Amino acid sequence: MTINSFRKLAAASALGVALLLGTSVESSAQKTDEQRQQKQERKQQQAQERQQQQSQQKAERRQQRQQEQSQPAQQQQPQFEQRQRHADRNQGQQDQAQQQRQFEQEQQRRQAERNQRQQNQQQQDQILQQQRKQQKAERKQQNQAAEAEQQRQQQAGRQWSNNDQRGSRDQQGSRQWSNNDQRGSRDQQGGRQWSNNDQRGSRDQQWQGRQRDEQFQQQRLERYRQQQQQQQRLDWQRRQLLERERRIAQLRYQQRYLDRLRQDQYRRQSWQYTYAPPQYRYYRAGRYYEANQYAADLLRQAVRNGYEEGVRAGLSDREDRWRNSYQDSFGYEDASVGYNGYYVDLAEYQYYFREGFRRGYEDGYNGAYRYGTYSNGVFSLLGNVLGAILEFQPYRY
Repeated sequence: MTINSFRKLAAASALGVALLLGTSVESSAQKTDEQRQQKQERKQQQAQERQQQQSQQKAERRQQRQQEQSQPAQQQQPQFEQRQRHADRNQGQQDQAQQQRQFEQEQQRRQAERNQRQQNQQQQDQILQQQRKQQKAERKQQNQAAEAEQQRQQQAGRQWSNNDQRGSRDQQGSRQWSNNDQRGSRDQQGGRQWSNNDQRGSRDQQWQGRQRDEQFQQQRLERYRQQQQQQQRLDWQRRQLLERERRIAQLRYQQRYLDRLRQDQYRRQSWQYTYAPPQYRYYRAGRYYEANQYAADLLRQAVRNGYEEGVRAGLSDREDRWRNSYQDSFGYEDASVGYNGYYVDLAEYQYYFREGFRRGYEDGYNGAYRYGTYSNGVFSLLGNVLGAILEFQPYRY
C-alpha cells in the first residue's frame, strides 16, 4: 500500500508537476507571447517614435535648411539692392552726363547758329549799306544830271529869249531905218515881212523846245527802266532780311507797295505824252527850276504819295515793334510809286516823294497825325504842309 500510494502519490505529484509544468509552460508561453507582443508593440512604438523623430528631425532639418537658405537670401537681398541702387546711380550719372553733353552740344550748335546768323546778318548789313551808298551815289548823280539838264534847258531858254530880243531889236532898228530912208509903202511891206519873220521864229522856237523836251523825255524813260531793274534786286534782298527778322507787318507793306508798282506799270501803257511850255517855277537847293502844268501836278502827287506810303510803313514798324527807321523801308529806298516817266526826272520825283514819306512815317509810327489826316481808310497830307514842301510861282518869260 505504501508503494501503491507512493506510486499514486508520485503519479499524482508527477501529474501535478506535469500540470504545473504545463500550466507554467502555458503561462510561460503566454508570457512569452505577451512579451513578444509587447516587444513588437514596443518595437512598433519605438519605430513610430523613431519615424516621428525622423520626420520631426527631417522637418527640423528642412526648416533649418530653409532658414539657412533664407538667411543668405536675406543677407544677399540687401547686397543685391545695394548693387542695384549703385547701378542705378551709375546709370543716372551716365544719363546725366550724357544729357549734359547733349545740352552742351546743343548749346554749342545754337551758339554756332547764332554766330553764323550774326555773320550772315553782318554780311547782309554790309551789303545793304554798300547798296545804300551806291544808291545814294546813283541818286546824287541822277540829281546832278537832272540839275544839269534843267540848267541847260534854262540856259537854252535864256539864250533863245536873248536871241528873240536881239531879233526884235534888229527888226525895230530895221523899221526905223526904213522909216527914215524909204517911203511909206516900203515901210508897210517891211512891217509885214517883219511880222511874218517874228511868227516864223516863234514857231521855230516851239518846235526846237518840243524836240529838246522829247530828247529829255527819252532819257527819263531810260533811267526809269534802270530803276525798275533795281526794284527787283532790292525786293529780293529786303524780303530775305524781313523774313529773317520776322517783321511780318513790314513784309505785308512791302508786298502792297509792289502791287502798287505793278498797277503803275499797267496804267503807264495807256499814258501819252503831251508837250506843254513852262508855266511855273519852284525853288530847291538854292536855285529855281521850271515846270509846266503836268510836271507841277506830278510833283504835288509825289509828295502826297510819299506821305501815304510813309504812314503805312510807320504803322507796320510800330506793329512789329521795330525801331524808328524810315530810311530802312523799301518805299523810302524806291520812292517811285505814282511816277509815270514823263515831264519830270525820276530823281526829282524821288526827292519830293521822300519828303512826304519822312513826314508820313513819323505820323504812322507815333500814332499822332501831325502832318496829315485820316478818313475812311485814306491818308491825306495837309495843304499847308504841301505848300511848305513845294511852292510854285508863275513863270515869267
